[in-house]
Amino acid sequence: MRWLAIALLAAAPAFAQQEARSASGGEIRLLDKINGETTDIRIGRGETKLFGRLSITLGDCRFPASNPNSDAFGWLEIRDEGTGEPAFSGWMIASSPALKAMDHPRYDVWLLRCSND
Repeated sequence: MRWLAIALLAAAPAFAQQEARSASGGEIRLLDKINGETTDIRIGRGETKLFGRLSITLGDCRFPASNPNSDAFGWLEIRDEGTGEPAFSGWMIASSPALKAMDHPRYDVWLLRCSND
């Protein structure tokens, strides 16, 4: 295990120094756990969209400048209109949504990708 920690620490500076660019928006997938339906929505940077009881705001969507088709990460704030409390606030990584996932009894939300359309 110690060798893994050393390898991760050695790789961290290279990853942290990658230049990232902001996209004009992103694409998000939502799952309603009650009826099992998924919905994909496009959302612009700074825009808020409603889905069921959720109010979803995309603060920013970034991607590596050297490879636009690779890993996207976005700042999301998701509020449950039923409680008024934030259900999620932070960075979500498209390739690893479980790394920092939204914990909600009815809905799951994933960032799929950034887009410039």
